[in-house]
Amino acid sequence: MAQAQRWVVLKFGGTSVSRRNRWDTIGRIAAKRMAEENARVLVVVSALSGVTNELLAIGNGDDIAGRVAALVDRHRSFCVELDLDPDAVLGERLAALQALAGDPRTATRPLDWQAEVLAQGELLSSTIGAAYLRTQGHDFGWCDARDWLEAVALPNQSEWAARLAVNCRRDADAGFGGRFAAQPTAMLLSQGFIARHADGGTAVLGRGGSDTSAACFGALLGAARVEIWTDVPGMFSANPREVPDARLLARLDYAEAQEIATTGAKVLHPRSIGPCREARVPMAILDTERPDLPGTRIDASAETVPGVKAISRRDGIVLVSMESIGMWQQVGFLADIFERFRRHGLSVDLIGSSETNVTISLDPSENLVTGNVLEALAADLAEVCRVKVIVPCSAITLVGRGMRSLLHRLSDIWATFGQERVHLISQSSNDLNLTFVIDEADAAGLLPQLHAELIRSGAMPVRAAGVFGPSWRELEVGRAQRRASWWVGRRGQLLARAAEGTPRYVYDLETVREHARVLTGTDAIDRCYFAIKANPHPAILRTLVTEGFGLECVSLGEIEHVFANVPGLSPQRVLFTPSFAPRHEYEAAFGHGVTVTVDNVEALQRWPEVFRGRTVWLRLDLGRGEGHHAKVKTGGVAAKFGLPLARVDAFLDAARAIDLRIGGLHAHLGSGIDDARHWHDVYAQLACLADRIGTVESIDIGGGLPVPYTPESPLFDVALWRSGLEAIKADYPRYRLVVEPGRYLVAEAGVLLLSVTQVVDKDGVRRIGADAGMNALMRPSVYDAYHGIHNLSRLGDEDTLEYDVVGPICESGDVLGFGRPLPAATAEGDVLLVADTGAYGMVMANTYNLRALPAEDVIE
Repeated sequence: MAQAQRWVVLKFGGTSVSRRNRWDTIGRIAAKRMAEENARVLVVVSALSGVTNELLAIGNGDDIAGRVAALVDRHRSFCVELDLDPDAVLGERLAALQALAGDPRTATRPLDWQAEVLAQGELLSSTIGAAYLRTQGHDFGWCDARDWLEAVALPNQSEWAARLAVNCRRDADAGFGGRFAAQPTAMLLSQGFIARHADGGTAVLGRGGSDTSAACFGALLGAARVEIWTDVPGMFSANPREVPDARLLARLDYAEAQEIATTGAKVLHPRSIGPCREARVPMAILDTERPDLPGTRIDASAETVPGVKAISRRDGIVLVSMESIGMWQQVGFLADIFERFRRHGLSVDLIGSSETNVTISLDPSENLVTGNVLEALAADLAEVCRVKVIVPCSAITLVGRGMRSLLHRLSDIWATFGQERVHLISQSSNDLNLTFVIDEADAAGLLPQLHAELIRSGAMPVRAAGVFGPSWRELEVGRAQRRASWWVGRRGQLLARAAEGTPRYVYDLETVREHARVLTGTDAIDRCYFAIKANPHPAILRTLVTEGFGLECVSLGEIEHVFANVPGLSPQRVLFTPSFAPRHEYEAAFGHGVTVTVDNVEALQRWPEVFRGRTVWLRLDLGRGEGHHAKVKTGGVAAKFGLPLARVDAFLDAARAIDLRIGGLHAHLGSGIDDARHWHDVYAQLACLADRIGTVESIDIGGGLPVPYTPESPLFDVALWRSGLEAIKADYPRYRLVVEPGRYLVAEAGVLLLSVTQVVDKDGVRRIGADAGMNALMRPSVYDAYHGIHNLSRLGDEDTLEYDVVGPICESGDVLGFGRPLPAATAEGDVLLVADTGAYGMVMANTYNLRALPAEDVIE
């Protein structure tokens, strides 16, 4: 049967090719496009998530053998997950990767060798994907992108860019389409990011190159459409992770999309738009998890609507200010200084000038802006002018048509920037953008404010039909409806357990597993520990260890508990993070072979024999605490935890004196932190310090993920949390990223069952008494914590009254909840359920008033 020669190109990134269910989605989407559009389909894929970072480290000569071995294990394991034979599918590919590790060129790491190394990620992922899709009944073939995409040299291109950040030929010869279509299968799978160098070797397109590869394929084939499949529903009027009220941009023309992508939007690489724009190939940005959403469409027929379409931010911008009184009316001065930028292979982004000063910006996403490069540039420029390099900066850009006509609507924007230190203002000659460059430290939190001001002033025409879609918040609320609690479906089992006696804690292990997999499924995280102080029940510990977790302990008793209850547990999976522990606990911890954390210099000075020659992790106080209550904030001068940053040098001096090595940095600033970017910022701060120390291998950003205890609590934005970790890990890939949550894993998995003892009305205040109170659950009295309270015996009764729920302890603070709506018919013997008590419940229970401790049960 003749096959259609009309092509649709689909590109899928690293997160979309790193899970079996995502490959199933790729197969469904590709088959649907082929069937509905009578088209052949080309799928272009990235490397598995995180693999390119590892390959970059290999290319830089960092632990080549170890990293290659880890990549071999990861890809073999992924084959097993897909029910594929690793040797049959990947034998040649893995051999090629291992051969590169043993290549004599590793001594000098030339650029052609680095390109070969970087190409392996896409070659591996596409080989696995094509094999898997065939086992699922899809007619997929595999082709090498280097046979079709040719790298082209550009004028004044550096050697680095000519091999590791290349452009590809976009104009196909007359026979290209026919040769490509001659491949026999209806659907093809190929690689993004890689191309053929003019010398016959491999070249790569640089970070984000998979988008550009797909666009180049689309242009060469004259495709009906190029679809970029990602983890968000399209382009937005601002980064939706930072601005939840950002609006989906439903339709854009090529020029606006180019500006938005170039000035900071991460969802589409800027270089990918050019090939499609020249070939008039439409583009679409679509959500892999929600393929029915319309996404963002980019084409030449989009209606032109004046107004700001997006506001974006680029961090890490480098400003170079050049000043000389002799430049005024001097012919050739600018030519001279820009020649020096060309000499160092640097592409200038923004330019501002006056009679005696020229200031330009360098975008690190398009330049190799290292300290050495900047030093050499500054030395070169110093021959003709005074030079000042300003870093780090942020460029905040407004994008939209008719920017000059909008200036009168931007008075609030100008006023806001008037409060910041603005180094440079640049308005494009094509009237499509307006950019402000400020100190990066001043940019934090600014975008939501500016976005709201643009809407309020009318400068951002959010009511323009066909241009703006729903907000990120609206899309996510529709997606993340809170599920019914697990215990609703287990009511019968829980009542049966309550009949055996109360008070009683019951833990659902499947809920523990679900929460654990949210963390282990986050590609940026290298190791997860469970803070067992939250709940050390042996069944929970064994469940989490089976899920791949290590265990974090804060006392010798906890260390001994985990080894006694988790058979075969490796000491390498145990982390000891004490606070003001006695000397013998440190000695015992080292004796057990676990990883030990230290948080003060005095311990080294007073007990040098305990720490001499050891490797430890250092816990730091970053000068601030965060969390849902003052008593759970573990940073800042009022908290007893962590070494102050001002004493780091003293700690390093003391460590050198006893040959103590710092293998990890740790910071945990509090519990119940609802700012999803918190952990990104902690990692960034610790990574900068790790660079200075030089021996650090792991960075532990603590735990503190929030739990939605109250009915109105928003669900934690896991997607924003993950994206922040992925972004910062990409900046500092050389460190293992470690997390150590407690509450998040177990709180919602546990319930406390109580029996009603009395129902009393005192002067109009109705109280329900239970057979346990603050002796079984201290959180309400200690932290004013809220826990849902339900009458499990009368679940669903709609006739309710407000009651205070109290216990039998002789203290006025023995109240589990005030004014709770509970069935009016509540009576002695009814079973109450206190929700979300799996964390810091039983571990804090006590025998005050000589009341017995609660019982504990688990259910699968």
